[in-house]
Amino acid sequence: MKFIDSLNWVRKSIMSQKLRAGLTIASFAIGMAAVVLLHSIGESLRLYVLAEFTQFGSNIIAFTPGKTETFGLGGLLKTVRPLTLADSEYLAQQKHVDFVVPVVAGNAKVKAYNLSRYTDVMGVNHHALRAWRLSIAQGRFLPDDAAHTPRSFAVLGAKLKQALFSNSSALGQHVHIGSQRFKVVGVLATKGQFMGIDLDDMVYIPAAKALQMFNRDSLMEVDVFYQSGMNSADIVAQLRPQLIKRHGMEDFTIITQDDMLASLDKILFIIKMAGSGLGVISLLVGSVGIATIMTITVTQRTAEIGLLRAMGFSASQVQQLFLTEAICLAMISGLAGYVVVFMLLLGAKLALPGVPIGINLYVLFGTLIVSALIGLIAGLHPANRASKLTPIDALRTE
Repeated sequence: MKFIDSLNWVRKSIMSQKLRAGLTIASFAIGMAAVVLLHSIGESLRLYVLAEFTQFGSNIIAFTPGKTETFGLGGLLKTVRPLTLADSEYLAQQKHVDFVVPVVAGNAKVKAYNLSRYTDVMGVNHHALRAWRLSIAQGRFLPDDAAHTPRSFAVLGAKLKQALFSNSSALGQHVHIGSQRFKVVGVLATKGQFMGIDLDDMVYIPAAKALQMFNRDSLMEVDVFYQSGMNSADIVAQLRPQLIKRHGMEDFTIITQDDMLASLDKILFIIKMAGSGLGVISLLVGSVGIATIMTITVTQRTAEIGLLRAMGFSASQVQQLFLTEAICLAMISGLAGYVVVFMLLLGAKLALPGVPIGINLYVLFGTLIVSALIGLIAGLHPANRASKLTPIDALRTE
């Protein structure tokens, strides 16, 4: 029997039971779509998070106050010594350091005339404009004042400026942030969000003023931006002993951008694989449907099998026919699953244009091959059962 004749036999067999075959194809297609879609969602999430964390560059080392150490008998000792503005200036003077941004963050009431709103307050220095790749829409950013005695200047995010001053100019106006009065010297261009934080609904003030406002004696973080081309491990090896010498002990924690990205990548990879695993479970459920329909098909078409054997078909030829039908069902289901996936991904791309849609071609082709293998395995037992029927016994069932 020619291969094209086998396909015609399979086509007529599937078309003769449209409802049953359609339900089987739908269940398996959902499993296929689940595998590809969940893997794609995981990959898109990974790309989005990594892109968010690298939008400010990758040559960043963060110093935070405090370090947890473990002693005998499971004891923990957390040493906390403030990271000061003097520490940030000291780090800025070290070799291969491009610039440093001290960071103090909090939430306060910002008031202008009779309008006010609670928003995030970011205490930084003039390098934050370059470090966080911000753009000025009006005026200028914070000036290069002395770290300990800066002037009371503020820079508004685009959304905050619109809320407080509408279409009027904010430059030269005064706002009250908490209990302190600041002069607006600049307005930022729209930046968007970073990991759910609205960068446009912020006010930027000098770090020293933020320390006073929030009654803190320590910076929350010191971001060190080192020169491009340098290795983060080498910079850490250089800066750690310098700060230990200054503090007398290692009472701070160092987080490099490379380490953070590597940890995030591992976590997101596990999430992606877990999602793909759930999709594989759906695929296996679909394979049960193929096995079921093929078993029912053999039972209902016993007479047809007997006729084929009586016409001279060998047991192996009958087996091949039923295996081909099972594989075709799985392949059709896989292609239908692809259509569902591409429609959903297209809708997601239109709805969320800023989110990267990641899809792996190896996963696409791999799931199609896997679907064929599952169809082969699912149809193996029913096909063997059909091939073992003798012509006389099969024809007697008519």
